[in-house]
Amino acid sequence: MNTLPLNALRAFALTVHHGGVRAAARELEVSHSAISRHLAELERWLGIPVTERGEGQRDLAVTAQGAKLAAATLEALRAIDHAADAVREQRSPYAVTISTTPSFAARWLLPRLPALERAYPRFEVSLVIDQRLDDPRAMPCDFAIRTGAGPWAGVVAQPLMRDALYPVMSPSFWEASGKPKHPDQLRRLRLLHDRDASASWQLWRQTHGPADLDVRSGPRFASTDLILRAAAQGMGVALARDRLVQDDLASGALIQPFGDLSVELDTAYWLVTPEHVAVRESAKTVMRWLRREAEAPTGSRLR
Repeated sequence: MNTLPLNALRAFALTVHHGGVRAAARELEVSHSAISRHLAELERWLGIPVTERGEGQRDLAVTAQGAKLAAATLEALRAIDHAADAVREQRSPYAVTISTTPSFAARWLLPRLPALERAYPRFEVSLVIDQRLDDPRAMPCDFAIRTGAGPWAGVVAQPLMRDALYPVMSPSFWEASGKPKHPDQLRRLRLLHDRDASASWQLWRQTHGPADLDVRSGPRFASTDLILRAAAQGMGVALARDRLVQDDLASGALIQPFGDLSVELDTAYWLVTPEHVAVRESAKTVMRWLRREAEAPTGSRLR
């Protein structure tokens, strides 16, 4: 199954069903050349031709083997479509699925879900972890929460909340480093880097310096959660997101060596829904609740 060219089979089945490449391309909302590439891919995978040129320049004839394959594929796709419709119809009107990044889910969203379910006992909130917004129409959720400099094409992006960046380190690393208290002392400290460009040390250097701070060296981590865990282990100093570091600051696992110095990130988090798709009422209720939660007083320096 792992080698089955499903996209090519779908394109081929629709081409045969509609009697041509153009109609199949319209239904799948792709270019004609994309359909042609799928057909060529399928023939390479099968090792035999399934189409042949007709009498006209644009005519496309189907071989006997191709017609049999197209019919079987179309029947299977229709069965899948009917099964998916049945599952969608059985979905509770109070079930809401949210897509977000791993760090935001673990450090901000998940700790708040019990309060959300107490406020709305009938609701069932599920989380999908995904970093991307490749195809908004294919989002496997009611809405997504994303960070960055949005908005993005093909979606409606509504601001959720701001954020701020500031250095944090473990108490043991702070003491071993001579208890630094000024940004100039970052020159001799090991920097931990988040691969997210919107949380880079370069932003800190531009705002607070020092101007000659080397932001090239130091280990890099794929998520905020990992970089904060590394900092708590005493591996170096991390540039933390205020919204996501609060539990570590409250427990004493991490400290802010430079006080209130920070880099402000306006509209750092967004509520994202596909364009031209109606949002269900239960999802709208959850989105409103999250906005109120984002504005509620917490340990965060942001209000």
